[in-house]
Amino acid sequence: MENQPTDAKQPQTPAPPAPAPGNGKRKKLLALVIGVFALAGIGYGVYWFLVARYVEYTDDAYVNGNVVQITPQVSGTVIAIDADDTSFVKTGQMLVQLDPADAKVALDEADAHLAKTVRQVRNLFATSAQYDADIASRAADLAKARADLARREQLASSGAVSTEDIGHARDAVKAAQADLEAARQKLAASRALVDRTTIEDHPDVQNAAAQVRQAYLDYARTTLPAPVSGFVAKRTVQLGQRVSKGEPLMAVVPLNEVWVDANFKENQLTNMRVGQKVDLTADLYGGKVVYHGKIVGFGAGTGGAFALLPAQNASGNWIKIVQRLPVRIALDPQELAAHPLQIGLSMLVNVDTHNRTGARLPQLAQNTPSYATDVFQSQDAGADARAKSIIGANEGETARSARDIDHGSGGNRSRLVGVDGAKPRPTAPEGF
Repeated sequence: MENQPTDAKQPQTPAPPAPAPGNGKRKKLLALVIGVFALAGIGYGVYWFLVARYVEYTDDAYVNGNVVQITPQVSGTVIAIDADDTSFVKTGQMLVQLDPADAKVALDEADAHLAKTVRQVRNLFATSAQYDADIASRAADLAKARADLARREQLASSGAVSTEDIGHARDAVKAAQADLEAARQKLAASRALVDRTTIEDHPDVQNAAAQVRQAYLDYARTTLPAPVSGFVAKRTVQLGQRVSKGEPLMAVVPLNEVWVDANFKENQLTNMRVGQKVDLTADLYGGKVVYHGKIVGFGAGTGGAFALLPAQNASGNWIKIVQRLPVRIALDPQELAAHPLQIGLSMLVNVDTHNRTGARLPQLAQNTPSYATDVFQSQDAGADARAKSIIGANEGETARSARDIDHGSGGNRSRLVGVDGAKPRPTAPEGF
């Protein structure tokens, strides 16, 4: 067997390939991406821990506000309409005018009835004074009759006066006593009608004055003023239409007093409190306009609870649905004036729940009215002034002077309306 040469080439293991030049860059890029995501995760975690977990968000929010209905307080025919849809009106501005003819006739009748009643009451006071004088006269007649009887009884013993004359004298005394008693009863009956009263506060005068006030108000209410400033909407009234009490004619919407009703899910309400700050944006202006507000209250129930047909969940095919509850948010008036909103617009709402002190549903009683108007007060004042003017013009100078001195008015009280006591026309509120 032949020997193999010792220097024969042995098979060798192949060397590993040299690394591609791009692998290092890829690893660096991958590490960079992972680092970026890690930093983003850490940043979001910090943001969530410090900010996001205290913010509750919803886009189920809408602008809401008051819709003030304009309804007549008296029936009548429409003869003028001074505002239309989209018109802006100021408080006290006339909106609708009803035909005042019937109300004017009723007012004139009430004026005449009050004047007549005042004069009748004046007659009652004068009759009482007349009965005082009559009593004095009857008392004098009785004294004279008694004196005559006494003289005749003194002369009866001498026979100068007959028994018949004495009987007649006694009858005259009895008649005078009866006349005096009758006069006293008449005075008592007359005083019962005027005792502890003056002409102005006599019940008959007060009743007639109340009729004047009612007639005056009916006349003044033929003009319908705007209770608040705002934009006219939902006008349904037409010229010549016969309207009745309480019939909606139009509405006035004060857009400077709107708020936002945000509907949050029930699991978002746990940490919400009245007074928490809110940031809002409107689809109308986009994210460039941010409104600042605060929570002012929570709804008493979900929308489904107050629906016309509430859901009946006691059935076999019941499915749980997360409910939403309305949260009322008040807006900053200055921001609202700079960027007006209209009812029904969509809003995006973010509530900052950092401040979680206080009860979730605080029971805070309100001592002042939320909304009020004074445009109708001038009608009440005009009605009172008209009644006093008629009373002053018919009660006589003596009674008027006594009343003015009694009230310390120096004689000016009867001149509340008019200088000469003339009947004033009802004045419309300021702005008509």
